[in-house]
Amino acid sequence: MTARPRARSLRTRLLLFIGVTLVVVCAAMTLTTVFAQRAYLLGNLDERVTDAAERSRGGAGLHPENDTDLGFLHENGQPAGTLAARLDVDGYITAAEVVSQEAPPRALTAAQRAALDGIATDGSKHTRTVPGLGTYRVTALDSKGIRVLTGLPMGDVQDMIGGLVLVEAVVAAAGLTAAGCACAVVIRRQLRPLGRVAATAVEVSRSPLGHGRVTGLTRVPDRDADLGSEAGQVGAALNRMIDHVESSLAERQRGEEEMRRSEERMRRFLADASHELRTPLASIAGYAELMNRGTERIEPNLAWRRVSAESARMTGLVEDLLLLARLDEGRPLHSAEVDLAGLVAEAVWDARAAGDTHDWQLALLLDVPALVIGDEARLHQIVANLLANARVHTPPGTTVVASVEATGGSCTIRVRDDGPGIPPALLPTVFERFTRADASRSRASGKVGGSGLGLAIAAAITAAHGGRMHVDSAPGHTEFTIELPLAPEPEPTELAASPALSGALEAARAHP
Repeated sequence: MTARPRARSLRTRLLLFIGVTLVVVCAAMTLTTVFAQRAYLLGNLDERVTDAAERSRGGAGLHPENDTDLGFLHENGQPAGTLAARLDVDGYITAAEVVSQEAPPRALTAAQRAALDGIATDGSKHTRTVPGLGTYRVTALDSKGIRVLTGLPMGDVQDMIGGLVLVEAVVAAAGLTAAGCACAVVIRRQLRPLGRVAATAVEVSRSPLGHGRVTGLTRVPDRDADLGSEAGQVGAALNRMIDHVESSLAERQRGEEEMRRSEERMRRFLADASHELRTPLASIAGYAELMNRGTERIEPNLAWRRVSAESARMTGLVEDLLLLARLDEGRPLHSAEVDLAGLVAEAVWDARAAGDTHDWQLALLLDVPALVIGDEARLHQIVANLLANARVHTPPGTTVVASVEATGGSCTIRVRDDGPGIPPALLPTVFERFTRADASRSRASGKVGGSGLGLAIAAAITAAHGGRMHVDSAPGHTEFTIELPLAPEPEPTELAASPALSGALEAARAHP
């Protein structure tokens, strides 16, 4: 497998690109200058060649009969290097001489004359290389049978063009060197923010993102996160990405912690449920074993009463667990219009009958009928659980007030007592399953206490009705609050029209 060539850095590529661009620009400028100067110098030379040809024709016109006469070259004012020739009818050179520096004109050799053959006498300009003399710019004229060829050397033009090229090359080289150094410095300075952004990305990539608590990841400094520049936009985007990574990792860690807590709660739930079920099963098995050994060990009626009691206890626990499972699955409850005022009044009357050592009070604060849509049996279970908790966990003489408030679009049920309150350590988990003030799993014989599912069921039923439940507790004041949405557009009704409420109120007045 062929290895891929190593990619050049952005700084190197920018420098190469700018360098090549500057070289191309300088070359184009040099060539343009050279060609323009050459065109100008050639135009000037062509004018001088034309003037020299006109003078040569005028001089040759003094002796038209002699087509070998080149006496006009001996006249003063002829520049050195001027070349002149006479042509015959066929255009061949009959005589040709060149003006020398401080010497009389000398004739051209056969080879030199051959280099000048074939030039038409139409006045056009031609460039010819004459052996021993160099490059010439020549032209040929024909006027009234007088045919002359005249040329001037191009050495000055070529020297000037060569010098210009040399100067341009030196200047371009110096300029490219200076521009390259300046570009290298500028590129290095301009790419420093991008380098710092890359360094930040590398540092973040080395962080242990796969495990552990990831916090405080390095950010791109504010000076490198300015949206006014491309590097700043990259830095700002990297900061946003790091923020997203941190929030995602934090969310994942919270999810993992919640999962661990959920697993712990599930293990605790299974352990508690197993214990709660094992206790009545053990009692049932024990009494059955005693009965199996004979009636002399235990009275049959007592054994059957205990077996029935433990069976009822186990049945209630299983039903509570099934109810919680159905609520967790989101199964819909029975839905009908429920009058909470009558429901709470009945629950208070039942609680008074069950615990006459407490002071039970009912308060109705109704601006509108307290009608909600829900399962009446389950809502009654909530209020009954709260009142039962107040009866069981407070001493005799405690005042328990159940109130119903209906204002606006919600109905609020409050159960308040002036008992000792809920222990602060228990308060955060009071609505969790199998939460009891007595954290031990053993129960003394005859000890009154529940399985720790009552408040969990109450909170789950409240949530299933679209409401919420919370508690405030301090020594001398414990208050459970249930908020439920009122039924939409309730039918007009009078409070006295509720048979349940009327019966409960009448019973309350009859037994103050």
